Amino acid sequence: MRKKVPVSRSGRFESGPDAEVAKFTESVSFDWRLWEHDIRGSIAHAKMLGKIGVLSSAELKEITTGLKQIAAEIYNGKFKWNQNLEDVHMNIEAALTKRFPSGAKLHTARSRNDQVALDMRMWLRDEIKALQDEIRDLQRAFLFFAERNRDVIIPGYTHLQRAQPVYFGHHLLAYVEMFDRDFSRLEDCWHRTNVCPLGSGAIAGSTIPLDREFVATELGFVDAKGKPRITQNSMDGISDRDFALEFGSVGAIIAVHLSRLAEDLILWASSEFNFIKIADAYTTGSSLMPQKKNPDIAELTRGKSARVIGDLMSLLTLMKGLPMTYNRDFQEDKEALFDSVDTVRASVRVVANMLRAVTVNAAACARAASDSALLATDLADYLVRKGMPFRQAHHAVGAAVARAEKQGKELHELTTEEYKAVDSSFGEDLHRLFDLKKALSRRSIPGAPAPIEVQRQIVRWKKILEIS
Repeated sequence: MRKKVPVSRSGRFESGPDAEVAKFTESVSFDWRLWEHDIRGSIAHAKMLGKIGVLSSAELKEITTGLKQIAAEIYNGKFKWNQNLEDVHMNIEAALTKRFPSGAKLHTARSRNDQVALDMRMWLRDEIKALQDEIRDLQRAFLFFAERNRDVIIPGYTHLQRAQPVYFGHHLLAYVEMFDRDFSRLEDCWHRTNVCPLGSGAIAGSTIPLDREFVATELGFVDAKGKPRITQNSMDGISDRDFALEFGSVGAIIAVHLSRLAEDLILWASSEFNFIKIADAYTTGSSLMPQKKNPDIAELTRGKSARVIGDLMSLLTLMKGLPMTYNRDFQEDKEALFDSVDTVRASVRVVANMLRAVTVNAAACARAASDSALLATDLADYLVRKGMPFRQAHHAVGAAVARAEKQGKELHELTTEEYKAVDSSFGEDLHRLFDLKKALSRRSIPGAPAPIEVQRQIVRWKKILEIS
């Protein structure tokens, strides 16, 4: 005979669930982390019940006192979670009712359906704001790195082939821009998360005249003018998980951006590039080869992007076939959301700290950037300024590149006569184009890597990131 679990169920049931079923259905092993938001939401709900006359002042005082006591116990690690009570909500409510019988009134006009929707929104709001702060710190790390190495020139790459020269700072500032879009996406996600669903009940609201706006205001669900923001449809209020999907999407994009950065760092740290050195604290050795210094933290960051993308796929797949409104499937949304938040936040923090521990090998960068083929487009532009159509100029410079390769020379090593043999439009002044710093200075249009433009962007970002 299978063991039955003695849990509190509604009067509809004559016995508790099978022990195996209870274990299969419990969620407190992971949703316990919503405890702080669950208690805050319960206190606000209790205040509202007191305001509309459902709770007496004495009952309200008992309930708020009990909830604060439970919060202190949880915070100090003294609260015992009971898996037989299924989830974080029932654990807290049972502990409250055991202390004060008036706690049984707390669930008036409230369902675990709107309660968990509330808790998740409150929790995610806080996590988004914390992640935004961490994104800003990552951007500051990029900015300091860029400013510290503002005079270093490296080859820019397309197709992982040397393309054109850029300042190292310009490359780093590209990531500042990239992560700023992530910051903005988080802001949008926070705005749509910041809507209060409490009062939606199980599906159809309540016959009790709840003051939903009061609860929303108490819990900070307000717009920029302090006006309360509440869900406008009870069915949507309990079944909406778009805020989780949206964060999953933003989190996946952030993880992909971190992965792309990690790939750059991994390549730059290789012996073949040797552009940077990553501090020992962010590398590991080999169990067999004593000479190895592996960029494991960057590699793990790259690898964790797959995990965050997987979390998003889990959430999307979870939601795709669900009818209105609440379905128990929703229990599966938390672990994916929790993991996505935890992984992205941890990755952002460790990468910011790693960047501060990276040094640049300026000599190796200079050697790579000295490849005069990086200035082939400048030669084409030179011919364009002489009136030649770009396609023709492109062909002429391509012919010069082919000639240099056949002779085993660099572009700048071809003589003026050899250039003229390719096309008579080449003049005696063409070799001045191979001055690398002057070539970069000519790239002074907005968004380009000229020193003056890189400095302008550093100043702009210092202002945005509030760096004095």
